[in-house]
Amino acid sequence: MTAEKSELPLRIVVDQPIPGVALALQRGSGAKFDLVGPVQASVDALVFDLDINVDGSTAAGGPRLLGPFVQGPPTARFVYINVGASAGQIGSPWQRRVKVPLGAIGWQAIEALAPGERLTAHIASRGRDGTPACATVPILPPGWMPRRSSAPG
Repeated sequence: MTAEKSELPLRIVVDQPIPGVALALQRGSGAKFDLVGPVQASVDALVFDLDINVDGSTAAGGPRLLGPFVQGPPTARFVYINVGASAGQIGSPWQRRVKVPLGAIGWQAIEALAPGERLTAHIASRGRDGTPACATVPILPPGWMPRRSSAPG
C-alpha cells in the first residue's frame, strides 16, 4: 500500500466484554450516525470489523485516515465504540463512548498487510474501576498487528 488513496481493513477486539452491556461501533458523527454491531461475539471477545480510507499523508508524514468511522482531528484520529444506552440498549445504566485511538497506525503497519488480513487491535472492556470503559482507551500489547480476517480476534 502506498501513499495514494486506498482502503484499510481494521478489526477492533474488545476483550472480556461485560455481560449484559451492549457495544456498537459508531459510523458518522453529530446527530447523523448509525450504530454497527459486532461481527463476532463470545464471552471472551466482541469483534468489530470496519474499513477506513487512507488518502495520502498528513503534514507529519503519517497516513491520512478518513471515512465514516473515523473521528477527530487529523493529528488525533479515533473510532468510537458506543456503550450501553449510547449503543441503543434501552434501560442500560451506562451511557458512554469509548475512543479507540488510531494514531499508532503507521505506514509500516499498513504496508505489512497481506491480502485477506486486517490490521487488528485489542482493547479492554472495563475501566480501572471495573465499570464499562469510556473515554480514550489504550491499545493493548502488541498494538495494531496484521491478522487473517477469518481468524478470531
